[in-house]
Amino acid sequence: MKNAQRLLIALPFAFTLIGSALAQDPPQSSTPTQLVDALNGVFGKHAGARAVHAKGIVLEGRFTPSPAAAAISKAPHLQATAVPVTVRFSNFAGIPDIPDNHGLASPRGLAVRFSLPGGGSTDIVAHSFNGFPSPTADDFRDLLIALGTSGPDVAKPTPLDGYLGTHPVAKAFLTAPKPAPQSFATLPYYGVNTFRFINAAGKVTFGRYQFLPVSGSHFLSEAQTAKAKPDYLSDEIQQRIAKGAVRFKLVVQEAAEGDKLDDPSIAWPASRPVVELGTLEITQAVADNVAAQKSLMFLPNNVPAGIEPQDPMINARSAAYPVSFGRRQ
Repeated sequence: MKNAQRLLIALPFAFTLIGSALAQDPPQSSTPTQLVDALNGVFGKHAGARAVHAKGIVLEGRFTPSPAAAAISKAPHLQATAVPVTVRFSNFAGIPDIPDNHGLASPRGLAVRFSLPGGGSTDIVAHSFNGFPSPTADDFRDLLIALGTSGPDVAKPTPLDGYLGTHPVAKAFLTAPKPAPQSFATLPYYGVNTFRFINAAGKVTFGRYQFLPVSGSHFLSEAQTAKAKPDYLSDEIQQRIAKGAVRFKLVVQEAAEGDKLDDPSIAWPASRPVVELGTLEITQAVADNVAAQKSLMFLPNNVPAGIEPQDPMINARSAAYPVSFGRRQ
């Protein structure tokens, strides 16, 4: 952990594992194994833990679609019926015991599994920063290698210095403020990749997911962050749901003409219209968090009819997740 702290003191970045794309996507030279290895090169290997977003808590609840959802997609969980959900909140770093008030704990992650009517499931994976440091899986691997080989004893300019000198988007991402939240429930979460949504009439909408906290966005001051306990977020969310459900509005931000559909490093303007898909209600923690953490694997390309990956990175990420899952078993 100390090595990661020295390497990444300015790094609270992004969201889980990136792998090689499927055949219909542009070729990627990086394999899923190489990308998981690159993440391990940054954070180290920790038995039984995810390569990134290693520390988390699993909860349960339900999702109720809005009346507008069916106009966006024919997906079964976006029709009239509420469905059960499994939710995982997490800290960013691939360090299972990282304190919740540490800089490397941000951005936070939110993964949701929807149980579909009639069987099956679909997943959404998001994090608490609207953007990503790299446009492609290969570029992300290059960033990870630069981070992993730029320790405090490496001569200047380091590989990371060289990388950031030619990648201003990554530099802006890594250095952007990411304050500690009061709660997992007081953060917005962004799905930075673009999906193609198709409704029953065949109308296509390109969009990106956002989870917006009903309680609003609230953060700790620097003084409060310094005094916060190492597990304050998991403790707080359990205390909060004991008093009542935690709610998020799930929306889709629609693309406009000229918006990049295949580059998650470019956030779309806030002026783009959003359509409310429904309400996520989180009502209880799972009985055995350790067992739930071990068994869960969220796949961004686990989608039903009516939703399709548009950004090649969706399939790229989904190719790498099983590598990390296998290692932590």
